[in-house]
Order: sequence, then structure tokens, then C-alpha cells
Amino acid sequence: MIEKFNGIFYLILFMAHFLGFGIYAYQMIINNKNFRAKFEMDETATPIMRMIGATFLGALLMALYIMFVRPNGVEGTWAFFNLIFVQNVCILIVNTYSIKMDKTGIRNDSNEGVIAPLVFTTLSAVLIYGLSDKIYI
Repeated sequence: MIEKFNGIFYLILFMAHFLGFGIYAYQMIINNKNFRAKFEMDETATPIMRMIGATFLGALLMALYIMFVRPNGVEGTWAFFNLIFVQNVCILIVNTYSIKMDKTGIRNDSNEGVIAPLVFTTLSAVLIYGLSDKIYI
């Protein structure tokens, strides 16, 4: 498995990235009440949060397929990696605007909404760069 990821470094980055996705999927789908309480959200946010959590879950399932089932590992998976990167960038931009610049009067002191997508964006960019010889086949 390590050779499919160009070494242990990129395998660990891949696992860390999608472990993070799994944690957010769990929090938004299953542990929704506590996640809403953390960010002071009303229970009416539950359906949309679960929908967003489902997108994290879908990406996690695809990552598990690539990691454990797919015979060629990451070979030829450029579309998956690029989609994940673009989604991460979009979440980073939207959350940065929403948390740091939006003037709607909603205030939350947590920077998690900016830091987490920044970490995910960085990890996905490094993965694309480090695996480019395999994913763009």
C-alpha cells in the first residue's frame, strides 16, 4: 500500500486528510446536537448540516475505496483529488468571508471554520503535488 502512495509520507497525509473528513461527517450526521451546541446553532440547521456531512462521508468512502479496494490505488484518480481540492478551497473562501467579513450580526468566536478548511486545502494541495506522477496517468 505504501508504494501506491509514493511512500509513507503521502500515505499519512492521505489518511490524516480523510480522517478529518470522517470526524466532520460523524459530527454533522450523528453527533449533530453537540456540534450545533458548539457553534450555537438552532435545531433547524440539522437537515442542512446532515446534507453537508453526507458530502464529507461520500468523499471518505471514496478515499477508503481508493486506499483498500482499488487495485491501482491512486493511479488515474486526478478528478477525485482535484474535486476535493476545489471543494476545500471553496469552503475556505466562503467560511473566511462568513466568519471574518460578513456583517449580518451573527458572531462566533471560533476560528475552526477557517482553520480546518485551510488545513484540508493545504493537505489536498500537497497530496496532488506529491502524487501527480500517479494520479495524472
